[in-house]
Amino acid sequence: MTSSRDDGPPALASMWRLCKLGYSHEPGLLSFAFVMSLLAAVPDAMLALLLKFLADGVVAGDRQLILLAVLGMAVAVTLTWLMRVATARVTRSFRDKVTIALETHVAGLQASVSTIEHQERRDFLDRLAILRNHVFVLDHMYMSLFSTAGWIVRLGLTVALLMSIHPVLALLLLFAVPTVVSSSWRPAVERETEEANAIHQRLAVHLFTIATTAAPGKEVRVTGIGPELVRRRRHEWNRWYGPTSAVRWSSAAWHSLAWAIFGSAYVGAIVFVASGLQASPGNVLLVLAAGGRLSAYVAASMREIGFIRGVWLDGARRLAWLEDYAAAMQVDADQPAPDSLSDGIRLDKVSFAYPGTDTLVLDDVSLHLPAGRVVAVVGENGAGKSTLVKLLCKMYEPTSGEILVDTLPLHRMSGAAWRAKVSGAFQDFFRFEFAARTSVGLGHLPEVEDDTAVSVAVGKAGADEVVARLESGLDTQLGPTWPDGVDVSFGQWQKLALARGFMRDEPLLLVLDEPTAALDAETEHELFSRYADAARAGSRGGITILVSHRFSTVRMADLIVVLQGSQVSQVGSHEVLMRQGGPYAELYSIQAQAYH
Repeated sequence: MTSSRDDGPPALASMWRLCKLGYSHEPGLLSFAFVMSLLAAVPDAMLALLLKFLADGVVAGDRQLILLAVLGMAVAVTLTWLMRVATARVTRSFRDKVTIALETHVAGLQASVSTIEHQERRDFLDRLAILRNHVFVLDHMYMSLFSTAGWIVRLGLTVALLMSIHPVLALLLLFAVPTVVSSSWRPAVERETEEANAIHQRLAVHLFTIATTAAPGKEVRVTGIGPELVRRRRHEWNRWYGPTSAVRWSSAAWHSLAWAIFGSAYVGAIVFVASGLQASPGNVLLVLAAGGRLSAYVAASMREIGFIRGVWLDGARRLAWLEDYAAAMQVDADQPAPDSLSDGIRLDKVSFAYPGTDTLVLDDVSLHLPAGRVVAVVGENGAGKSTLVKLLCKMYEPTSGEILVDTLPLHRMSGAAWRAKVSGAFQDFFRFEFAARTSVGLGHLPEVEDDTAVSVAVGKAGADEVVARLESGLDTQLGPTWPDGVDVSFGQWQKLALARGFMRDEPLLLVLDEPTAALDAETEHELFSRYADAARAGSRGGITILVSHRFSTVRMADLIVVLQGSQVSQVGSHEVLMRQGGPYAELYSIQAQAYH
């Protein structure tokens, strides 16, 4: 997937998909709003004709024609108002319901993607940032489409009225073409410039968040970097706004020129009818009213088309891109995950480079992780330990090579199927600010309300003391910003995150990626020893992956994998690796000496 803004389905196809999505959720409301938009156009456009009848009646002294014209205008205005009110009420209800549907759809799409590449690649992040901004206004696109259809109906009726005076007046529509072109071109050019500089806007928002939120507040004040954050935020904002503003001014100049051309043609049409044709006062009034309305209708049509082209259509394309991106991840991933392991997991010449770089974080790694064993992964920072874990959890696909689960390629399994058999706790865990039972129970949704299952997981993680200190136990709301919420320490959050990772019974893959960094070495060792014994006694051949810098914990593993410079340098038990010498023995001796 490239970073070009032209990726994904064509614009009109994307808009059609969005229309079908809206119709699938609210067919009745959508259809009613569309029909009302078309019907409301008729009486509005016919006001020019009624004005002609009024003028003709006045000149001829025809009271009956005057009465019919006035009555017709009253009915037209009343119908226009009534249909506008009805449409507004239906539109509000439709938008409220479709907004929720669209937000749910986008969130579901992102959650359905098996990898996290789209949340870490810069070009994808920029797209998703714009889509997140657009998803709250994409519901407007339906109304813009309906309004555009209504304005086009008004345009057609108005041109027909003008041609009833003289066919040459249809040329007014030709002189409106420059306004059409400029209205369609202008938003696209502005949006392209905005997207090209979106990284500066995103950085400006990031700096603003750092300067104004609680999490970094202490360090911002201690370091005194507040003014520097403000300065940098202003600088990054200007780097986004400067090019954007220049393009806006340039496009506005061309847009103004287009309207000047149309205005000149309009004045010429009035002179032509009044002097050249020596038309009746009614026909002159018709041209004045219809021509004036033609200008307003063209402006409204182009405004809506501009919105559709520059905002709604752009958002629709990004939504269609995300739909296709999520679907593409499932094309070949259609195999179920096994219920147990007999051989284990094999990495066959696996290499990986993060998107946007050519640097291999893992280089030609071949490795066998035997079923039913505890495997420790060690190495210096940047050696590829966490990357290996991400690949095993299917958060990325290897750049080359293959991962086999027993004999089935991991890339053939759906992300949901494999993750249902995976559990884990990570160093960069997320703090779910829910009730404590929910924060833990999310590790296995079917048992999120099962007090027994949650309590067992809490016990496995050694978090009983944490829960006991909470005022309402597992019912305690976590997070001080919520009503009756409590703040807990980093170490307590870490134990709750570890408990969440233990919710699933006998997973085929349990990943423990330095989840106990806040615990002392003795507590960590005791915790993992207890769990390793339980894992080895399992009946499904599950593999436990332990990533830790503490060799007192690592030595209990059945197999130790040493990563060095993106490659596997040593594999074996603690005793075997100590006899071999080399990187593991050296690192172990250094740490043991430090403890001593």
